[in-house]
Amino acid sequence: MLSFQNLSLRRGPLLLIDQVSLTIYAGQKVGLIGANGIGKTSLFKLILGELDSDQGQVDLSRGLRIAHMAQELPAETTPAIDYVLSGDEALNRVQQQLTDAENNEQYDRIGKLFEQVTDLDGFSAKARAAQLMVGLGFSESTFDDPLASFSGGWRVRLNLARTLMKPSDLLLLDEPTNHLDLDAIFWLAGWIQNYQGTLLLISHDREFLDDCVGYIAHMSNQSITLYSGNYSGFETLRAEQLKDQARQFEKQQTSIKHMEDFIRRFRYKDSKAKQAQSRIKALERLDRVAAVHEASPFRFSFRESAKQSDPLISLQDATLGYTSPVLSNINLSFAPGDRLGLLGVNGAGKSTLIKSLTGDLPLINGERVEGLHLKVGYFSQHQVDDLDLSKSPISQLQQIDPSASELKIRTFLGSFNFSGDRVDASAIHFSGGEKARLALAIVSFTQPNLLLLDEPTNHLDMEMRQALATAMNAFHGAIVLISHDRYLLGSTVERFLLVEHGAVTSFEGNLSDYGAGLASEPKIKPTQSSKPESSANDSVPLKSAAPQKNHKRNRQIATRIRTIDSRLTRLNEKRKAVEEALSDPEHYSDSSSPTLQPLLRDQQALIEQIEALEEEWLNLEDELETSV
Repeated sequence: MLSFQNLSLRRGPLLLIDQVSLTIYAGQKVGLIGANGIGKTSLFKLILGELDSDQGQVDLSRGLRIAHMAQELPAETTPAIDYVLSGDEALNRVQQQLTDAENNEQYDRIGKLFEQVTDLDGFSAKARAAQLMVGLGFSESTFDDPLASFSGGWRVRLNLARTLMKPSDLLLLDEPTNHLDLDAIFWLAGWIQNYQGTLLLISHDREFLDDCVGYIAHMSNQSITLYSGNYSGFETLRAEQLKDQARQFEKQQTSIKHMEDFIRRFRYKDSKAKQAQSRIKALERLDRVAAVHEASPFRFSFRESAKQSDPLISLQDATLGYTSPVLSNINLSFAPGDRLGLLGVNGAGKSTLIKSLTGDLPLINGERVEGLHLKVGYFSQHQVDDLDLSKSPISQLQQIDPSASELKIRTFLGSFNFSGDRVDASAIHFSGGEKARLALAIVSFTQPNLLLLDEPTNHLDMEMRQALATAMNAFHGAIVLISHDRYLLGSTVERFLLVEHGAVTSFEGNLSDYGAGLASEPKIKPTQSSKPESSANDSVPLKSAAPQKNHKRNRQIATRIRTIDSRLTRLNEKRKAVEEALSDPEHYSDSSSPTLQPLLRDQQALIEQIEALEEEWLNLEDELETSV
């Protein structure tokens, strides 16, 4: 099916893979794991023929059909379901030929083409596309919406649905669970379990890997080692191997030291010269055990406020939302030590609840009561996007606490794996993982006693996710967590709240119970709109509700306008920084420049966010004017 023969690959001066030989057989489902930046995505590009190896070769079976997920989705007027259907390229070609034959009244050809459509299972294609879309969280009411109307996370889902629609022998999935909620992740795991082809899956989600794969390909130290079993089995086996390797290395080093001491003392003494030469040759022939050079695990802790309140914050008879209610009759209270996880589909109101707790989103009705010593640390889904890319990590933390010494800040950043030149480097040059770590460091540095974490694991590798779980468990304040990472939820949360149908209720059960409940639901069902709940971060602008001539609504609009103004200022500054970086000729000197495409994607994302916020601003201004 797929084999690498003495494969070596460099990206610039960095050696990613060194003389690797590996074979993956038909039907195997393999999880590809390793630290961020180690070369997993580059390996996919080698398989797809988008990169050439520096040495060795990639061998694929003749006629192999490969499906992989596109990174971008065109902002077009094409209906969403038609875009998903376009994933079956062979069927689309035949259908186009059929249309041409019908237009030209080529009746003999029409009969043959209908047979080909039947062979390709074409008459069930639309139903299969609908199943994929519903499984990934779309409602039937959005199937015909144009691609341009969907926000970034939902575009990722459309790309995933289109990939799964394509008949394939080899499926390449790179972090498919990013931007999915738990409901969609449970569904996707079931789909993969029933997939009949060969799978290569890049993921940092250990629970998802356990559900989906029977082999683990571990990338480390320019090598790839294949293990039989799921991720949990790999962790156990790998730990034992490392312990054994460390023992062998220590034992061999002791032996080498004795031989080297003997050679140093006796190689020039006639009576011992022969023995010394024998030991020199023995050292030359020795098959040395490699030292264990596993990356040092991240260890960090959240800086905590010296004072607590009980309760820290409460919502009383609250109605939450933007232009219209999303959640109603909310009565919640959070005390130090609380560990709460929020469950529910995307768009149900989880982020609305978090933003209402922060105070960024004013209540429509009811009261938000803060404790005397409340100090909120908020990590949003878009925290990485909101970083000031022109500033370095040290300057961003100095801005939070000007009184902190440089040594204290550098030591703190070191726990987030920022050291040396990276402490002083502008964030615009950081990878997605580095930006996520910096965003977490900023939240931690504010010394909160209430942590509100909305999808904090996006862009984090397994080591950093483990460090985050450890830090959360050591935190003495309250935590409210939204995450699609079941390991993080299971290892840090003590109680779940279910957000659905405009209400927040206690969920009596664990994540397995939640997943079992989803499995019992019908595959195709009418649901609420699959687009995310309205927020400042959506690509689709808000549509204002009918004007309400009351002072409270006008105050809410005015507050929202001020928030948008502030966000637009930050986004325009970031756009300016990106465009200044793009003006550097260095990015264009090499056609395979690793920095050019990320900068272009950042530029496009910023343009879309700015346009959406500007349109929302205009809608709100119109509503404000008509209410006067």
